[in-house]
Amino acid sequence: MPESFEYAVKKDVRNNPIVREVDEARQRELWKSVGIAGLLVLVLLFSAWQHFELLRHGYRVEELQHERAAEEDAARHLRLEIESLKSPRRIEPLALEKLHLVAPTRDEAIVIERVLPADPPAKSVVASR
Repeated sequence: MPESFEYAVKKDVRNNPIVREVDEARQRELWKSVGIAGLLVLVLLFSAWQHFELLRHGYRVEELQHERAAEEDAARHLRLEIESLKSPRRIEPLALEKLHLVAPTRDEAIVIERVLPADPPAKSVVASR
């Protein structure tokens, strides 16, 4: 059996790293695809942002309408309260009981009438200098 080892040839095996050439066309196509995908993602994000902003503003408008309705109701209530507090039917008993004021007799009462100012005369009547 020693003869079987005679024809064995030692091969020179090089373990050098294999360096591939960069395919420029494929590289351009890859970057073009990445750019288009990035642009589509940006458009999608922008449209989603607009949609959510629109929803947020819609909710804010609805909230402000509710606040406005509540404020109008409070203002209506306060105007009604002011009118009831100004009422002569309420003021007279308070003046008589709490302030001990006396109601005037017919002879003591002086009625002052409000005089409305007259319309200004026409331009033809007014003297000019």
